[in-house]
Formats: sequence, C-alpha cells, structure tokens
Amino acid sequence: MRNVEFTASPNFSGWVDLQTGHFDAENVQHKSTCIRDLAGVFSDDAARQALPEDFEVYCVEMLVSPQQEGELHTGTTHLMPGKVGDEFFMTRGHFHQRREQAEFYFGLRGKGVLLLQPENAPAYAEYVFAGSVHHIPSFTAHRLVNTGHDILSALAVWPVIAGHDYQSLQSDGFRIRVYDREGKVSLEVASD
Repeated sequence: MRNVEFTASPNFSGWVDLQTGHFDAENVQHKSTCIRDLAGVFSDDAARQALPEDFEVYCVEMLVSPQQEGELHTGTTHLMPGKVGDEFFMTRGHFHQRREQAEFYFGLRGKGVLLLQPENAPAYAEYVFAGSVHHIPSFTAHRLVNTGHDILSALAVWPVIAGHDYQSLQSDGFRIRVYDREGKVSLEVASD
C-alpha cells in the first residue's frame, strides 16, 4: 500500500459556510435585487413603490462555473425579512429557459416557503428551514418567500445550461401568494 498526497486541485472552487451560505472563493459573482427591480411582482404595487427604491430585497452569490453542458452552477440566495403591504418579501421567481432542467435547494438559515408551479399541474408549496432539501422538478417555476424575522438563505445547484425565464410569469404570476394575516402565514390561491 502506498500513501497518496493531498494537493490543491486546479478545479478547487473554495469554501461555503453552511450556516450562512456565504462563499469564500476567488470566483464568486454577486447580484443584488432591490425593491425597484420588482415592479409587477407583489400584489400591492403602490405599497412596493412606497418603500425606498434602493432597498435590497435579496442577493445571490454564485460560484462561476465553466459555461458548458454537463457543468453545474452553485449559488446562495439571501432573502431579507420584510413585507410589501401584507405580502412577505419574495424572489422574482422563474422557470428555466430549458424547461427540462431540474434544480435542488438546500435550506441553510431562516424560514420561509418555496413556491412551486408546474406548467401543467396545480401549484404547491414546501416549507424551507435550516437543513431542508427541495427538488425542483423540470417544467416547474419556483420562488422563495421569507416568512420569518431573519434572513432566509438557501443554497441551490442547477445545470449551467438551464437559464432563467422570468418573462413567462409576467402576465399571470404565481398562483399562490403568501401573506401575513394577523401574525400568521397564509398561503392563498390567486383568483382569476
């Protein structure tokens, strides 16, 4: 039997803090989404417009991956606590451009809801919390909602070829909305 030496891999990406979801790596991209960027997302747009336009609702940090089929993206969404009117802060939500591509979310901190809306089936929701694991099937739009008082962070892994399609949800949006009703989380199906 011979010993094998550990050496730094040329593909080594870095570290992720599994309590916060923050990456320590050279190849991290950051994207911030502010309240001004979420026109048409919340049910009460007048309440959205009343908030400071540069208020950061969520940010994503992502390890840069080679842009070729077979590679995976890894990133963490950090969704702030808060509400627009009585609707909890949420991400914009999206389908994948390549609808057949699936994704995984891993809850790291905070609490919230993952809304899942298949193209040809009823929408549903799953609770997100530290340690929860969520499979986002192909052909399914998805959105995170922060129902807690702390930052909701979820680590995601998805194919680099998946892409993001935000436009398909512009006209009708998600069928489920998440509100604070007298201090309780209420999931409500949008009316036609």
